[in-house]
Amino acid sequence: MTSDVWIPFDPADVPGLPDSFAYRVWDGGPDFPADPADCVFYVVPYMKPSETSVRPLAAMTGVQVVQTLTAGIDHVQPGVGLLPPGVRLCNARGVHEASTAELTVALVLASLRGIPGFVRGQERQEWRSGFYPALADKSVLIVGYGSIGAAVEDRLAPFECARVARVARSSRATERGAVHALAELPALLPEADVVIVSTPLTEQTKGLVDGEFLARLKDGALLVNVARGPVVDTKALLAELESGRIHAALDVTDPEPLPAGHPLWHAPNVLISPHVGGSSSAFLPRAKRLLVAQLTRFAAQEPLDNVVLTTDQ
Repeated sequence: MTSDVWIPFDPADVPGLPDSFAYRVWDGGPDFPADPADCVFYVVPYMKPSETSVRPLAAMTGVQVVQTLTAGIDHVQPGVGLLPPGVRLCNARGVHEASTAELTVALVLASLRGIPGFVRGQERQEWRSGFYPALADKSVLIVGYGSIGAAVEDRLAPFECARVARVARSSRATERGAVHALAELPALLPEADVVIVSTPLTEQTKGLVDGEFLARLKDGALLVNVARGPVVDTKALLAELESGRIHAALDVTDPEPLPAGHPLWHAPNVLISPHVGGSSSAFLPRAKRLLVAQLTRFAAQEPLDNVVLTTDQ
């Protein structure tokens, strides 16, 4: 009997998939494509709400792998307890690094060089000349130095930054230099002109960027969040923005989507993009390559890449 694989794409558009499975297309719609109990490999629909992502999990009694198409797994975490023992949860490391890093640098440059103001000036036919901050000679701090943080630093290399400091959960050495432990963060914050947050959302990082964190930033510093909205305390950030003391560029917000009328929309010195770090033309080719590689390994009973956790045996 052929085992089912649930996938959010038409398998005909994913060349190289092993032919040993029956592929069932489900992208989060109201009706399931088949009996969830027959699914052995579940590819979570991309950019769907958490309640959609976890909806079939309780009925997937035979599932062996849950594969996200995101770097983070916070949207499926609520359903992990519904899974049978021994299920491997894999993330999409390698899919989003290029796209998210690209947007991160775009947000930094746009914020520093005053691009939003130029756009508003063009609409009003105003010539807003003057001197604006450059990324050159700035000190940058990357909070969350995983694969995305490293990809951001790769793209910062040509911009002649004065310094790039790195923070992760624990300290380690890299070819580019030392990665500091999270415990060292308070001492590093006052030195940074630009702070880029690219951590996963965990119990440890939820609310990490709080009032105390923000108070340590120097006047005029730029905070860039490409992680998850709840990593930043929105109320504390609003207080700092409204005082005019710091700037922010946010690809993610809390709440999200940001509702009409929310004060963040009109706060001074903030640039907001609608959580598009990973959703670019770079996504599909990389996502398809990941799925082909993972399913080929799974069919051959070989170890999978990107295993974040395995449910209790």
